[in-house]
Amino acid sequence: MSNYQEQPTGTPEIGSPGIRWKLFLMMVLQFFIWGAWLPLIFAYLPGINFTPWQTSLILNAFPIAAIVGMFFSNQFADRNFAAEKFLAFSHLVGGLAILGCGFTRSFWPFFILMLVHCLLYVPTISITNSIAFANMKDPAKEFGLVRMGGTIGWILAAWPFTFIFVNWAKVKEANPSGFVNWLGTVLGSPLEGQALMDATRWTFIVAGIASILLAIYSLGLPHTPPKKSSGPQESFAWLEALSLLKHPFVLVLWLVTFIDAFVHNCYFNWTGGFLAAPRDQGGVGIPGNWVMPVMSVGQIAEILTMFVLGATLKNLGWRWTMIVGILGHALRFLVYALFPDQQNLIIIVQILHGICYAFFFATVYIFVDAYFPKDMRSSAQGLFNVMILGVGALVANSICPWLFANVFTQGDGAQKLTNYRNMFLFPSAVAALAAIALAVFFHPPRDVNTDLTGQSAPTH
Repeated sequence: MSNYQEQPTGTPEIGSPGIRWKLFLMMVLQFFIWGAWLPLIFAYLPGINFTPWQTSLILNAFPIAAIVGMFFSNQFADRNFAAEKFLAFSHLVGGLAILGCGFTRSFWPFFILMLVHCLLYVPTISITNSIAFANMKDPAKEFGLVRMGGTIGWILAAWPFTFIFVNWAKVKEANPSGFVNWLGTVLGSPLEGQALMDATRWTFIVAGIASILLAIYSLGLPHTPPKKSSGPQESFAWLEALSLLKHPFVLVLWLVTFIDAFVHNCYFNWTGGFLAAPRDQGGVGIPGNWVMPVMSVGQIAEILTMFVLGATLKNLGWRWTMIVGILGHALRFLVYALFPDQQNLIIIVQILHGICYAFFFATVYIFVDAYFPKDMRSSAQGLFNVMILGVGALVANSICPWLFANVFTQGDGAQKLTNYRNMFLFPSAVAALAAIALAVFFHPPRDVNTDLTGQSAPTH
């Protein structure tokens, strides 16, 4: 169904290249913000002496906001405010909040600022989608290209820190001649130890600047008026979606989604610190200014994997495509556990991140769109998002810092040593069990045109 509507004179036509370009840049900035501060915060918080409990509380600001956002963005924000104005307000206030995180090391100010940022940022993920869909003629064809801007934004967020996390005093002392020698010296002079930890505050400053830029940019986006509720029953669509968990295959997928989201967030909790840890301490020994670019390899792979997702679904089907996605986690963590000294292999295995995301999470979204009744698809997506962005992350962020500090790390002070082998075998085993559960218990109806009410669904 087309979203086309007549435009005022002088306004670019919906679906025009100019509009798509604006939407693409909106997505670039939207996910640049998140990608700037997320990868390194897991090592930064304990590095500035926040306790495991304090670290967990700060990390859980985002999943808590995701759970709140299911109701706020779907049931309130997009029905009461013009989307572009809500986006501008949220990114202005949220940007100032995350900017403030770069200037404090006190727990309560940091936590409150992060909570404010997350409560305002998470709804904008849905709002940017709403703006995009409202300004496309053919969302099925156009949205993938627009949304790819988000993945590119996440990748771009990693690269400024290759130059921010540089020991400039060492570069000045070397006094290289010529641009090539200068660049080689810069890239080979990373900050280390406490200096690197101190510089990590720039991740929040960069995120804040990007958020404020998006707030300004939002005012130039196409006007997207608030949606009006079509009836009182629409306010309870999420309850109707929740009732669909009575179907065994939906319940199984929902629970496996929680497990996979938990494992996925173990990756973010532990990978950055593991990559940066010196080899004599069991880590990979990646220079501090290269950790985020190395992790961004996964997002590059995600773009490529999305191109083959359709063919993979056609050949493997829903269940086996998702199983491959889950086993990607198991294999990646197994490589971490068994070959931490193989730096090149660790870098290459980041490619699996794209398979983990596209073959499971993206496939779940497509599956929900195919199987859920049309009038509750949005809320059904929200139901699974509660697991993907909310509960799975909440549990991982609650126990991963504690496991790292109290179970897998032994000793005190300079004698501290982390057992990375056992630490990564844990999520690898959990992922393998989730794949087995999906293989054994997930049996969706064969006919995709039969909806969950048991009636034949109309084809489109």
